[in-house]
Amino acid sequence: MDHSLFAMICCQNGAQGAVLPEVERDGWRLAFSRPGFVTVKNDRATDRLPRGVFVRTASWSIGKTSGSDSAAMISEVAALLTKTKLSFDQMHVWPRDRVPIGKFGFEPGADEVTIAIATAIAGGLPRSQLRNPIPNQLAKPGEKVLDVILVDPANWWIGWHEVPKSAAKRGTAHLSSTSWPGGVQPIVPTVPVVSRAYYKAAEAIAWSGFELSSGDLAVEVGSSPGGACGRLLELGLRVIGIDPGDMDPVIVEHPNFTHIRARAGDIPRREFRGAKWLFVDSNVRPDQSLSTVENIVTSRDTSIEGMILTLKLGGFEHADRIPGWIKTVKSWGASDIRIRNLARGKVEVCLAAKLIPQ
Repeated sequence: MDHSLFAMICCQNGAQGAVLPEVERDGWRLAFSRPGFVTVKNDRATDRLPRGVFVRTASWSIGKTSGSDSAAMISEVAALLTKTKLSFDQMHVWPRDRVPIGKFGFEPGADEVTIAIATAIAGGLPRSQLRNPIPNQLAKPGEKVLDVILVDPANWWIGWHEVPKSAAKRGTAHLSSTSWPGGVQPIVPTVPVVSRAYYKAAEAIAWSGFELSSGDLAVEVGSSPGGACGRLLELGLRVIGIDPGDMDPVIVEHPNFTHIRARAGDIPRREFRGAKWLFVDSNVRPDQSLSTVENIVTSRDTSIEGMILTLKLGGFEHADRIPGWIKTVKSWGASDIRIRNLARGKVEVCLAAKLIPQ
């Protein structure tokens, strides 16, 4: 198998149907699919891995191994690397999303079984093939990473990717998602986490590349109960949370937090004066969210420089609406617009964009 023609993709369980139209534009076509995992083939030689809003990870495919004898499977991995004459700086091992995010409390990332398998593989490969024997470390720009995807615990797909050297320009606080094992950012909170929105906000900030600084003023629309606000406060920002619902007491009692108990569309625009960052994660239709945001960022009373918006899809079949949302945001004078289905996002996309203050 020529790894320049075959690639394997991980996405959210259920998003594989949205992945294919994106990658087909670059000549990729379906080879194999399971919920949360897709392999594709390109009939034209290419040096660019598949990319898209719903592509969480993409790797050049080397092959696969399966069975009940892990030692024999590790030997097969070593044989594949020998055959392809490849060696790596790091190894990332992770499972595909076997159920949708949130179902039965599921969150993406390595579990105990994955960690045990990763440790066994690393211990069974010679240092000539894998330089760092500790699996699932953050990969640095320019490093080549051996990817082992556990489609099932006894069914491993093997591939690799290289972390772009351009990621070095973003600094350690804003690593490329290709540095994270399985595209899932490892997060160790230093504050109480009041909801999973904390993790979504942490991932969104890191992925956006925005340079949030201690003392900056941020506004979050749809802030209840305060998960994302907790991350912003942890970073040293001053935060205004706008939501008619209750906020967690841990957030309310923070000296840098202010709660406006109202809907964003019902408050004067002067309440946003001085805010540099705008976060929106409201459980409403995207057109409603965008209308609210437009009224905020185009007002002469505001000087928002960057925004991170969560837009609910209502179903992955509605992914075709995304270009229209991007066009709307561009009409506000936004630039550097990026959009992604976050690893910890559900059936939604995160849109990050910079704005020229009014």
